Amino acid sequence: MAERNRELADFLRRARSQSDPARTGLPADSRVRRVPGLRREEVALLAGVSADYYARLEQGRRIIPSPAVIDALARALDLDAAGRAHLDDLIGAPGRLRSGAVQRERPGLRSRAIQRVRPGLRQLLDALDGEPAMVLGRRTDILATNRMARALFADFDARSPAERNYARWMFLDDGARALFVDWEVQARAAAESLRLELGADPNDRATNELVTQLREASAEFSDWWDQHRVYQRTYGSKRLRHNVVGELTVDYETFTLPGDTDSTLYVYTAEPDSPSHQALDLLASWTLAPPSTTIHPRTSRDESM
Repeated sequence: MAERNRELADFLRRARSQSDPARTGLPADSRVRRVPGLRREEVALLAGVSADYYARLEQGRRIIPSPAVIDALARALDLDAAGRAHLDDLIGAPGRLRSGAVQRERPGLRSRAIQRVRPGLRQLLDALDGEPAMVLGRRTDILATNRMARALFADFDARSPAERNYARWMFLDDGARALFVDWEVQARAAAESLRLELGADPNDRATNELVTQLREASAEFSDWWDQHRVYQRTYGSKRLRHNVVGELTVDYETFTLPGDTDSTLYVYTAEPDSPSHQALDLLASWTLAPPSTTIHPRTSRDESM
């Protein structure tokens, strides 16, 4: 069975196991469900295909469903937009790949050109002086940051190129675990986003090597990877416990860059007049303060006073 067929079979099985039978409207029967989720024949019925046809998909046999069948499968499994995009990628449906995806069935892995950030984009990051901002590339490589992003998260510019990767930092750096109040939520999202990207471009050597390293080094990453969930980061929030300004919540919006769909701009803000906004202002002042007037980082002793 080809690797892509195995990936499709695994995704369908896991999506089926995560589906709630109660939401489908199917009539109840007296049979006991031995495992969570829908049965194969139930997915087939909801999608309007034969049970044998769907079983062959889950067995990893090479079948190219029509766009109508893909739509029906996505509805039957209650897939969100990211799940639907991942299904398209794994099936390799012609003309249905999401923006920026690459359809390939070539044997072996291959390397892609190193990503660069154009000077105008770096100027834009610096112009967003009061707001943390960064540019992420393929496989969550951190391509550029401004001073506020370095102060809020970590000084990625001071790290070696191999370590400038958001997913690697999230799972392998103790500083990331200490920083995120909701580390498990953020880390799971990073793993699921990486899974979505690899589904679109399965032969990228660097992405495969990163996944292998993370699976070997992090039990959490390996467990979440095996669950085969996918996630597309477009906007959201992060809860932080910063060692200088204390706890705060930042919201983020993402912007795919025209002419470079493999790069995404992340901008972080806080609600106006909120304690989190005041914390960002304090952090901005801290990054500009001369050494003699630098604000001392908060400690557990400070918080208890």
